[in-house]
Amino acid sequence: MSAQLTQVLAAIDAANAKDPAQEDGQPAALIYGQRMSAEQERLYPDASEPLQIAARGQHVERWKLERSTYPEGRTGYLAWRKAEAEHHAEVVTQLMQKAGYSAADTDAAARMLRKEGIKRDDQVQALEDIICFVFLKWYFAPFAAKHPGDKVQRIVEKTARKMSADARARVLREFDLPGDLASAFTA
Repeated sequence: MSAQLTQVLAAIDAANAKDPAQEDGQPAALIYGQRMSAEQERLYPDASEPLQIAARGQHVERWKLERSTYPEGRTGYLAWRKAEAEHHAEVVTQLMQKAGYSAADTDAAARMLRKEGIKRDDQVQALEDIICFVFLKWYFAPFAAKHPGDKVQRIVEKTARKMSADARARVLREFDLPGDLASAFTA
């Protein structure tokens, strides 16, 4: 691991350690970033440094833009998500610049975090696949327990649509999903 990469990952962790939300006695954003890095290493062990950084920085300082400050409903949710992506990209860009990364590398990580080129850019798609695996592995069961079956089905279908064909096939191999949910990953 390069000194630059070590510096940026540590800076992202330091920022995420300030998350007031806790999970298992630790800042939730810190745990999420570590889970993202673990899945990135498992799914894409030869990932570029910008992809490694984007994975760790996916939710950097997420708590700073509260969802409640945006209107209710889908339009408000999408506006919040876009603002979050911009914020994550800005923070990661600053940290990478401070560590001496090139403009090309900082731009690549920022594009991934803003999801520019999903389904067209392999790096952006790789990040999206990592995000979906983290959701399925750590956050899906608690989500499903709180919501009605039809909403769970819609979320699973949306998740599957975001993923690459290879990632969907891998989900079917790695997760024991009920038939109705598994069918979302076969399309």
